[in-house]
Amino acid sequence: MSVRGKVIRFPKLPPGPRDERGLVEVRRCAQAEALVLKGLFESEGIPTMLRSRLAHSVYPFSVGVQGEVVVLVPASEAALSRRLLFRLASAPPTPLPR
Repeated sequence: MSVRGKVIRFPKLPPGPRDERGLVEVRRCAQAEALVLKGLFESEGIPTMLRSRLAHSVYPFSVGVQGEVVVLVPASEAALSRRLLFRLASAPPTPLPR
């Protein structure tokens, strides 16, 4: 009989919610918009985390949903961040100075 190699199992996720930090998804968008939203939220004192499946520093381009970035905020700040987004979306565009 031949000697078999050792099998190393993949670690399993702990039971319970996947995001134990209490973060809530506020928006899914492209990387540039996500960076603007992160700046807006952090200027209002809302800690923000960006999550993506693509390493943007390695792949500077994206196609469709592949380059999607998820904007996450603490659950306690989700209502305030959604109000900021609504106010930003409903504001009339500002004309550029000449």
